[in-house]
Amino acid sequence: MKSLRSTPRQGKAPQLLRTGAAEAGGSWEVLPLARVMIVDDEENQVRALTIGLRLEGFEVNVARDADSALQLLKTEPADIAIVDLMMPGTNGIELARRLRDLNPEVRVVLTSAYHLSERQLTRADCGVIGFVPKPYVLGELAEFLRSKLEVSGTHAAVAKSEARLRAS
Repeated sequence: MKSLRSTPRQGKAPQLLRTGAAEAGGSWEVLPLARVMIVDDEENQVRALTIGLRLEGFEVNVARDADSALQLLKTEPADIAIVDLMMPGTNGIELARRLRDLNPEVRVVLTSAYHLSERQLTRADCGVIGFVPKPYVLGELAEFLRSKLEVSGTHAAVAKSEARLRAS
């Protein structure tokens, strides 16, 4: 058997991948639950959210503005983008549209200290999957992201990859 992944604890722990043959003492590598892109111009918010999401098992990449986010998505795929609504230049709604145009598979979550209702999000027609108000409650945000990943089938894709790895 070339590889083996551990079973995640109720979707909360990152997965482990054993590389190399077990009898040869292969090494363990931590695989993230999902790849998250944070797009926000507030440095303290970004730093705290990055640390928290990494501790929750997510891989995190950061962009400070819309142009950087679009360039980052071209080189670093993301499962979910957390996008601040109010940024200098391009706002979060417009960026959500552009991210989805660039990669229809990326799910976008808007965030702001200002509240948006489901009706406003629907009317904006920007393809977002939800809104999370600031300040964040990290555990709730992480659980929200996990639920959106499960609905979208990201965990199903991981399970298929695991099956292929076990078969090899």
